[in-house]
Amino acid sequence: MNNKSLILLTTSLVSGLALSLGATTIASAQSATTMVVGADTTFPPFETETNGQVTGFDIDMINAIAKAESMTVTLKTLPFDGIIPSLQAGSIDAAVAGITIKKSRMQNVEFSDAYYKSGLSVLVKKDSDIKSFDDLKNGHVVATKKATSSVDYLTGHGVQQDYIKQFQSIDAAYQALETGGADAVIFDNPVNLNFKAAHDDVQTVGPLLTGEYYGIAVSKQKPELVGKINDGLAKIKQSGEYQKLFDKYFGGDTSGVVKDVQKPDAVAISG
Repeated sequence: MNNKSLILLTTSLVSGLALSLGATTIASAQSATTMVVGADTTFPPFETETNGQVTGFDIDMINAIAKAESMTVTLKTLPFDGIIPSLQAGSIDAAVAGITIKKSRMQNVEFSDAYYKSGLSVLVKKDSDIKSFDDLKNGHVVATKKATSSVDYLTGHGVQQDYIKQFQSIDAAYQALETGGADAVIFDNPVNLNFKAAHDDVQTVGPLLTGEYYGIAVSKQKPELVGKINDGLAKIKQSGEYQKLFDKYFGGDTSGVVKDVQKPDAVAISG
C-alpha cells in the first residue's frame, strides 16, 4: 500500500470514528437531558390547565429543578390514577401531582426528597352543621378525589364506602358540594384553601387531619434521576427560587415550606 492510500484510509477511519462518537455523544446527551414528566392537571394551584396551557407550583418547580441540572422537561398530562402505572411501565420518567409520599407507593416508585408539607382538611358549606371530621360519621356524604390519600383516610377512620363519593377530578368533588350532592369535601388543605379563596360560601372546619409530605415520583427504572432531582431541589432552595413559588402560588403562605432535607423513608405515611 502506497503512502497516499494509507493517508486516505487513515482519514476515512478517523472520520468514521468521529461521526460514530459524535452520534453516540448526541444520543447520550439527549437521553441524559430530557425528562418526561407526568402531571395531573386537576390539582390547583399545584397543577392546572387553561386553554391548553399547564401551569402551577409543581410545574414551575420541576422546570426550575431541570434547569438547575441542565435538563429539559417534556410534559405529559394524565389522570392521577394513571401516574403510578405509567411510571411502572416506563412511559414517563417522573411525575408531579401533589403526590403524598406513602409506604405503599414506595413499593412501586422512587421518591425525591419531600418538597411540600401538607395535610387533609374538611371543607363544608358555611351553613353546614358539620363542625369537625367526627360529624361526618353520622351518615354524611363526603366527596373527594379518586385514588388519593383522602380515600385512605376516610375508609381508615370509620366512614363507610357507601358515603364516599370519589371523582376523577377534585373540581367535580367541589361541584358536588356546591350543588348538594355531597355534604363535605375532604382533600389536601392547600387545594381546599385555594377553592375557598374563590368561593365565599364555603369554609374549612376542624384541625388538619394528617401531616403528610409531597414528593416527586420517579420510575424505578431511572434510579439515577432521583439524585439529579434532589440536587436540583437543593439548588433552587439555596437560590431562593423555591421560596418565590410560595409567594406566587400561595400568597406568601409558607406553612408548606420544607426547610430541611426530608428523606422519603423518614416521612412516608402508611396506606
